[in-house]
Amino acid sequence: MALSKLENLYRQVILDHTNHPHNKGSLNEATSQIELNNPTCGDVIQLQLQIEDGIIQEVKFDGHGCSISMASASMMTMAIKGKTEKEAIEIVGNFLELVQGEKIENEKQLGDARMLSGVAKFPARIKCATLAWKALERGIIQENETTVEGHLHTEEKGV
Repeated sequence: MALSKLENLYRQVILDHTNHPHNKGSLNEATSQIELNNPTCGDVIQLQLQIEDGIIQEVKFDGHGCSISMASASMMTMAIKGKTEKEAIEIVGNFLELVQGEKIENEKQLGDARMLSGVAKFPARIKCATLAWKALERGIIQENETTVEGHLHTEEKGV
């Protein structure tokens, strides 16, 4: 019975982020923009970052997709706002490991996103959960470019 209550909590958190997403919209002064899509299911994410002095001051996302994809994007924005680029990349790495079913040491840094650990049981959903996180990683790495577009492909690990 305890597991059932925990699963219900997970579902409620995911639905809350889907129905009331945090940081959804667009930025007027983004320093990095990226759009990624998952061609296998049609999920699309547009991510905008405002990074000043190596710190993520503001982050917004838009797009469309399944509840896992949109909830994950909302959770991701909450986990990385105010973090340094280095901290954000570390958080991305931890999240990617978590949804692959690996144990990570500092789950708390993921905030609500740690609720997506159950996605590891559904390999087809991993790409949905990681879309926004892959966009963030690319956006930070390619920060000096204004727009980066891409597709997630099956050969990428953790996608």
